[in-house]
Amino acid sequence: MLNVLFLCTGNSCRSIMAEATLNHLGGDKFTAYSAGSFPTGEVHTLSLETLKAKGIETNGYRSKSWDELEGQKIDIVITVCDNAAGETCPIFLGKTIKAHWGVHDPAKFKGTNEETKAEFERIYKMLEKRIRALINLPLEQVDTSELQQQLNAIGQAA
Repeated sequence: MLNVLFLCTGNSCRSIMAEATLNHLGGDKFTAYSAGSFPTGEVHTLSLETLKAKGIETNGYRSKSWDELEGQKIDIVITVCDNAAGETCPIFLGKTIKAHWGVHDPAKFKGTNEETKAEFERIYKMLEKRIRALINLPLEQVDTSELQQQLNAIGQAA
């Protein structure tokens, strides 16, 4: 089992959706966590609605600080903040494999209720595609350097 931490600033949308999706789809190979450097303290309602619509359990997911994971063994840290939008990604200093899968923050999307729901769906699909690629990596056959490269390549996929 590999422990994966999805990290962003607020821990209310992207990192929560990624955590829940990896736990749902890759539960036999991965344990996923999420956290934020400056957590909002609550999970965005549309994040939970999007996950529930996919049949993914949402109980127990909450916005939390990365401080709560101190001492937890983490094998892979994936940041999901959006550098292109000027977001500052937190830097995880522990010795672990790190990758960046930047995606837009759907909580910052401006539009009608239907357009906003569609944006959450779009972000979910992007994260799900990347998570499925992670799950399908031949983890037993790659070294740390190769895994790092493959994770970064996944992050470049749309």
